[in-house]
Amino acid sequence: MRYVGKVYRPPSEADALIVQATIGCSWNHCTYCDMYRDKPRFAVRPLAETLADLAGAGRAAGDRVDKVFVADGDALVLPMDHWEAILAACRAHFPRLRRVSCYATAANLAGKTDAELAQLRALGLALVYIGPESGDDVVLKRLAKGATAAEHVTAAQRARAAGLEVSAIFLLGAGGVARSAEHAAASAALASAMDPHYLAALTLTIVPGTPLATQAARGDFTLPSIEALLGELRTFVAEARPTDALFRTNHASNYLPVGGRLPRDGARLAAAIDRALAGELPLRPEHHRGL
Repeated sequence: MRYVGKVYRPPSEADALIVQATIGCSWNHCTYCDMYRDKPRFAVRPLAETLADLAGAGRAAGDRVDKVFVADGDALVLPMDHWEAILAACRAHFPRLRRVSCYATAANLAGKTDAELAQLRALGLALVYIGPESGDDVVLKRLAKGATAAEHVTAAQRARAAGLEVSAIFLLGAGGVARSAEHAAASAALASAMDPHYLAALTLTIVPGTPLATQAARGDFTLPSIEALLGELRTFVAEARPTDALFRTNHASNYLPVGGRLPRDGARLAAAIDRALAGELPLRPEHHRGL
């Protein structure tokens, strides 16, 4: 496989074949994110290159691939003729294929019609990862997410109606100290309204060179303490009420890996966080945390 720059995928795609069908992120304005700043000019990769990589992977390991993750940052933005060819190639080259997934934004989903989303599902796209990061519109504007909480709800509802599974990602600490409580409560409310199949919480890291790092350096943003971050997580698990979502904090950025189903396991997860706050459960050491 050929890759341009750094390539990222969700933790649950660690065993997936990654094909880079876009270069960078079509939005790329989020203040906290440097994942695609080494590729400042977004581009759709030539389809022939993407298909050649899939064919090569099929020859090398076709019978071992059961998941494909289509990168980069928001590959759902790809035009339908690209998606049709990519999904057909995945079906042709990987006989054990059970899932194709990608990152998506609310704007990406808004850019596809209901019929197109249903067609993508019929062709084999199974899961989209959406990262609102916060349910608080004040925080969303400060993060430059490009969509409101309501727009994220609409995006998730349309994806689900098309038969796509939805994984929603939230970011502990995204409201800073100033809006920690509002961010936590609104994120739980948005998780409930989006009603995803999967939920994940990551922990904000202030990355040098990002606009958020500049804000922090001049005192306009302060990351909450570890205790406050765990408090946000506790609020989230206690208040989020999706229908039945698999919840994980297994990303390397988090201080406390926990997991279960929400809302069923909310009380158990809150109790585990209480034990961590009381010093009864160990936290991930700082040197083991990462992006």
